[in-house]
Amino acid sequence: MLTNIIAVCTCICLVAIPSLLNIIFYPFSKKICVKISDYIVKRCAPGIFSILKVYKNFRCSYTREKDEKLPEQFLVICNHQSLFDIPIFMTFFPELNVRFVAKDTLARHIPLVSEMLRAHEHCMIPRTGGAGKAMKTIENFGKRVVERKQIPVLFPEGTRSKDGTLRTFYSAGFRKLIETTHLPVVVCAVDNGYKINDMKHLFENVSKINYKCKLLKVFPCPETKEEQVKLLEDAKDLIQVQLDQWREEDRKPIGK
Repeated sequence: MLTNIIAVCTCICLVAIPSLLNIIFYPFSKKICVKISDYIVKRCAPGIFSILKVYKNFRCSYTREKDEKLPEQFLVICNHQSLFDIPIFMTFFPELNVRFVAKDTLARHIPLVSEMLRAHEHCMIPRTGGAGKAMKTIENFGKRVVERKQIPVLFPEGTRSKDGTLRTFYSAGFRKLIETTHLPVVVCAVDNGYKINDMKHLFENVSKINYKCKLLKVFPCPETKEEQVKLLEDAKDLIQVQLDQWREEDRKPIGK
């Protein structure tokens, strides 16, 4: 119980000031908010993981070959289990500027997160206005990230998996991003995030899990609709195989 209190208080101390400053300055100066948001991404996100590691034995395993040659710019697709997936990718590609496709509900009333998402111009998909508005939002986002040499990250499931089961991959957003950006595709997998998908489970389970993130494969940009659909199917299969492998390893007794 004491470690929970210490961890919460330490995290609050880390994020309270930049969060408050972002809220104050957002209506007046986007330039200042961008600088504050840069600090949140580069300092606060890794800092929170470090605090959880010290006080709650939080573990996070990144698997990415050091000598693996990545394209200069690419689109990431991955399964989605928790809001922690966002800072996970910020620390997985620390040298790159990642931008996420997410629901616009995240852009309001979430301390630290909302102003950062808006200031950095992540892709906030509107919940109203229909598919046409959503596709236009993604198209504008795609043009923006290409121009700014940023790395877009898309979760094709569209929502978080609360039990870790891999859900249906929807192709519309993926295809629109590919058609707009013409980028190669990097497939990644994450696991165990679903075990800490709210505050209650965070402090119950954070010391019991190893949050995993792995780069699985780099695909060239799919040129046709058929290639796009096939790539998405192959990506889902790759992720499922990786999830099965991780979970089989977790079931094995320690030392065997």
